[in-house]
Amino acid sequence: MPSEPPTVEDVRAAATAIAPYLGLPTPLLRSPALSERVGAEVWLKLEFVTPVGVFKIRGALNLVGRLSPAERAAGVVTASTGNHGQSIAYAAHEHGVRAAVFVPAGANPDTLAAIERLGAEIHAEGDRFDDARRAAERYADAHGMRFVSSGDEPALIAGVGTAALEAFELQDVDAEVVIVPVGGGSGVAGWLTVRDGLGRACEIWGVQSAQAPAAYESWRAGRVVARPNLTTAEGLATGEGFELPQRIMHASLDRFVLVDDDAIDRAVIELLDCQHLLVEPAGASPLAAAIADRERLAGRRLILVCSGANITRAQLAALLERA
Repeated sequence: MPSEPPTVEDVRAAATAIAPYLGLPTPLLRSPALSERVGAEVWLKLEFVTPVGVFKIRGALNLVGRLSPAERAAGVVTASTGNHGQSIAYAAHEHGVRAAVFVPAGANPDTLAAIERLGAEIHAEGDRFDDARRAAERYADAHGMRFVSSGDEPALIAGVGTAALEAFELQDVDAEVVIVPVGGGSGVAGWLTVRDGLGRACEIWGVQSAQAPAAYESWRAGRVVARPNLTTAEGLATGEGFELPQRIMHASLDRFVLVDDDAIDRAVIELLDCQHLLVEPAGASPLAAAIADRERLAGRRLILVCSGANITRAQLAALLERA
């Protein structure tokens, strides 16, 4: 039976549950330079200011903290291109739970080292995320462990939605538009859950790589579809939509933008040049979307969700070389 979407009260409960592990809200700061670049008032929600450098830790801490005693004893299994796996590994370490993380070949070596450092097992399977996901599901079934989907988990969505609760209630800048990166869609689903639950008029946009448009095409079709997954932006690299985030997105997402990997890479450099912030490509994708849609956004107040900063030295060197 499909999971029910979380409510804003679930997000409030998640905020209480994860607060001891994360401390203060992540920063929300105004960027004069990027405001000039986009032609709008640009605020940046720095979701990489966490122990693992990515927003997904919010959802992982909430989910692992709510496991039943039997699930804790059995352990958890998940699949990831890096950030979700690192977040699950961190949460499992904090709660004393065994964790196994399946990754595709060629996953970010820095993130893999962090996963191992946190005590989780790593299994490399296949060339793409969806290969690793299928292998993780088989492993969970064979070993009686709790499989953790990177998208179809209400507790994950409630957890990551705590960023929106911070932005709307604690750091309220009366934003007119929020642009959120979309891979599986848990992040944008969390923002929509809070926006709708609070009755705010702010528009929520999603952005995904044109080289991996499965979530975008699923949203357009009104059903989960698979599409080629060829992006180099790890946090956006999924080849198939997820049912629960798609249900939430289909109900109330205002706009969904596709941008090419080249534009995302340029946005990484612009954040470094203009704001002295080093983010990963997925975290820079909202800026790429804002630049692409400058005319639509002119004069408006917007929040760009910088979702992660797990970029390797080799990735950065390649970006700088191309720039």
